[in-house]
Amino acid sequence: MRLIRFVVLHAGACPRPRVGLLDQVNKKVIDLSSALFSKYGKLSSMRDFLSLGQEGINSAKSLLNSHDFRFNVNDVKLLSPIVNSDKVICIGMNYVDHCTEQNVPIPTEPIIFSKFASTIIGSGDPIYHSKEMTELDFEVELVVVIGKPGRHIPKEKAMEHVAGFTVAHDVSERFWQLKKNGGQWLLGKTFDNFCPLGPSIVSLDEIKDPHNLSLRCIVNGQVMQDSNTSQLVFKTEELIAWISQFCTLLPGDIILTGTPPGVGCFRKPPVFLKPGDVVTCEIEKIGSITNPIVSLPSKSK
Repeated sequence: MRLIRFVVLHAGACPRPRVGLLDQVNKKVIDLSSALFSKYGKLSSMRDFLSLGQEGINSAKSLLNSHDFRFNVNDVKLLSPIVNSDKVICIGMNYVDHCTEQNVPIPTEPIIFSKFASTIIGSGDPIYHSKEMTELDFEVELVVVIGKPGRHIPKEKAMEHVAGFTVAHDVSERFWQLKKNGGQWLLGKTFDNFCPLGPSIVSLDEIKDPHNLSLRCIVNGQVMQDSNTSQLVFKTEELIAWISQFCTLLPGDIILTGTPPGVGCFRKPPVFLKPGDVVTCEIEKIGSITNPIVSLPSKSK
């Protein structure tokens, strides 16, 4: 199952974002917000839908055999599958080959940092390059989307709390991440539009092994990162068990699981993004997102 957010492109259509289900076989989008309204009321966000739990998932699956509430895929625009997450949790140094690239020890515990939810955008949206940025970098990442709340979740039950997986571009400004702010990573990770997500949330029944997926980052047609999630130091179950020691995970929370080698700052010479560049992040069995780098428009006085 592939969960999405979308808007309808028809002239005169309501412009509000809707929660949907992507039917890849028939190239249709099922409007869950409309189809499930009579049963659950207004579903204005993916968080609303995920909060329905397994009952909501079952209701969505039952619509795959219906011909109602459907749009052709060409008649909609996909948005980021989730916005306004309560928590955007990120994992640093979580690929063996990324640690090797930097000649640093492999972590013995997950390295946790965060982004603000205001960083989240969809595929096709601009990543803004502002005057404060001198070292704008790229990172492709597998994202875990939480579907069931929990605290102190044991590793053996962690996957019961996962709604699915999606793709992220963990955009990073290395000057502000590594050279300013006392070494705290937050500022360099949380400029507006620094977390493109998409194209959909792919459920576990379509991804048998999330820890054996190829992933790549492509800049202007050139492959810059090319690895496999088998290189993850801490897998999904370990991350959920670790993080849930400290906070309650809620439906719609997302965990960016780390990036493989090839990022711009460790290249010789370094490679940083500039206006006019186009970045594609892709993961096997999930899909790809593409975003342009655009100069931040100056504010009118």
